[in-house]
Amino acid sequence: MRRLIARFVQDRSGATALEYGIIMALMFLVMLGALSAFGGTGSGIFTRAMDAIREGMGG
Repeated sequence: MRRLIARFVQDRSGATALEYGIIMALMFLVMLGALSAFGGTGSGIFTRAMDAIREGMGG
């Protein structure tokens, strides 16, 4: 990751730097959207699994 950022900073080509910036911004937006969409669902699944394990262990 550091190598990518260093290369991005040192790049003097305007079009290439702009393309890298757009790609990184889009990746960030996709990750943010996925986390906000599935964050609550994932938490509920793990909570139910832990409750089932506790019940199975007699606790």
